[in-house]
Amino acid sequence: MENMKVKRKITLFVQGFITFNILWYLFAVLLNTKVLPKPAAVYLHMSNFYDDKLYIHVLISLYRVAAGLGISLILGITAGILMAYSKTWNKILNPLVYFTYPIPKTAMLPIVMLLFGLGDTSKIIILVLILVFQIIVAVRDSVLNISQETYNHIRSLGASRLQIFRHITIPAILPELLTTLRLSIGTALSILFFSEAYGTQYGIGYYILDAWSSIDYIRMYEGIIILSLLGFILFVLIDLLEETICKWKA
Repeated sequence: MENMKVKRKITLFVQGFITFNILWYLFAVLLNTKVLPKPAAVYLHMSNFYDDKLYIHVLISLYRVAAGLGISLILGITAGILMAYSKTWNKILNPLVYFTYPIPKTAMLPIVMLLFGLGDTSKIIILVLILVFQIIVAVRDSVLNISQETYNHIRSLGASRLQIFRHITIPAILPELLTTLRLSIGTALSILFFSEAYGTQYGIGYYILDAWSSIDYIRMYEGIIILSLLGFILFVLIDLLEETICKWKA
């Protein structure tokens, strides 16, 4: 069963990759402009991955994403559980979440940079602002949706609060939490691209915009492909993690 799922995912990826590149090639031939080079030219240029020090840009972007994701998980899970289990905390945090959740986080980028500078801190904070509210809502709703009968059954067996949290709360949180992360990772990378245009000389976003301003379209598309692959890899990793630790969901 597991092998079938893996084969299906690989098949979908290969089919999507081939279709995307065929369409890209056709548009490149049809338009016949330097602005849209053929796929082969871009892929061949990727052999300069180390010479162009592109790996440094990738590692720094990954660091920012990992830091933002880690902080968001800590804050989001903690706040979500507090809101679900404590009426007091829910009264304090719910109005704030309700008011700030719909606000486009891109609008906060200038404010964050003015307050925290143009370095890594502001870029990580903007990622946290994107992810944390979605995590809070997912965790809170997951806990609130647990049937009271489930708690009564395990309490009747003499389970402690820690055991209830481990065997009931965590399994209830994980599927929705991982789904939320999988859906929001693309948005986070998009915002990272914009934030890396300011106050840094490293990061995939900077690499793409620097190539664009230098009219080096091969490098620009190379950076776009790398950024897209990062998003795809993170998406697949979260997907595989969900299948591994949430087997009951299947």
